[in-house]
Amino acid sequence: MELIVAVDQNWAIGRGGDQLIYISQDLKRFKTLTTGHPVILGRKTLDTFPGGRPLKGRRNLILSRSPGFAPEGAEVYPDMDALLAAAPEDSFVIGGASVYRALLDQCSTAYVTKIEAAFPAADCWFPDLDSRPEWRISEESESQEEDGVKFRYVTYRKEE
Repeated sequence: MELIVAVDQNWAIGRGGDQLIYISQDLKRFKTLTTGHPVILGRKTLDTFPGGRPLKGRRNLILSRSPGFAPEGAEVYPDMDALLAAAPEDSFVIGGASVYRALLDQCSTAYVTKIEAAFPAADCWFPDLDSRPEWRISEESESQEEDGVKFRYVTYRKEE
């Protein structure tokens, strides 16, 4: 399993139920990496998608305990065990914070977009992979910029 996430310099990932910022280059990269692969997400993350609809070109596996929640084009699982039993090895974990925390140990690769800024109003965070000895940087891009926002792509791999 792999994961993909955008973080600020303090490993913050969101505020008020949404991403900190949208960077079009990063969204294109997200689409390129995840299209054709199952994606694992929570119900609140689905709510942030255009129209609250599942992502096209991907099998959407949603973790939700909400009875009757059954968006068209998605598979809903009431607990992590059921979701993991259905999730293929090539799945991407795409959020939110609680889903990332629950599945981080199941992942072998993390595609991280590091935004070179801090968002003080952030209210949820991703675990700091730089402080975890089992995670090592395998690739890192040069700093890029879009609309005044600097960022870089960092790929982490978990050492067995």
